[in-house]
Amino acid sequence: MYQVFITQALDKRKSVTMRCPGCGHYGTFKTLLNHDLRIVQSTIIGLRFCPNERCQTIVYFVLDEKTNLLLQTFPPLRIDFDKTNLPDEILKCLEEAITCHANQCYTASAIMIRKTLDLLCVDKGANGANLKDKIAKLRAKIIVPDELLEGMDALRLLGNDAAHIEAKAYNDVGKDEVEIGLEFTKEILKAVYQYSALVDKLNSLKKKEA
Repeated sequence: MYQVFITQALDKRKSVTMRCPGCGHYGTFKTLLNHDLRIVQSTIIGLRFCPNERCQTIVYFVLDEKTNLLLQTFPPLRIDFDKTNLPDEILKCLEEAITCHANQCYTASAIMIRKTLDLLCVDKGANGANLKDKIAKLRAKIIVPDELLEGMDALRLLGNDAAHIEAKAYNDVGKDEVEIGLEFTKEILKAVYQYSALVDKLNSLKKKEA
């Protein structure tokens, strides 16, 4: 049985405001074609380009006309994060986790989150037979709230669920779990690598003593 798609060209094009997958800036994207298309009830598809003159990334979008909610974009939207002061290997690993999430590869993203935490432990000299041991030893290596270290162990379990069939700490390794995992990972990296850099910037603004 074939599904029938009803396609209608729209004279009035929808205003599309979003964060650009290319440059990361928010803006109301400019129209590229003369028409958007409505397919299957309230779903609209079309093309726009970034208003940032230095970027102008072309974006294909799928939008729910009733809620004005973006359902899909290509290139896909990526979770934003601060790269300041992050070691190269950790930065590369986190970027891969975010790329996997953007492409809806949630199991792969969870595994890369776990690897990011493993690299953090190695970078801080917290060695052990497994990631659980490394996180336990990390307590003596860094000064962060206990809640962040407890969260690291929860992320370890999320990565275990993604990598091993028999692991069942979570009901699922899907979009919601991975998005929370990425947000928590960003906070951990911020506490370990970026707060000190922020303090240094603030101190640099102080008046020099005579």
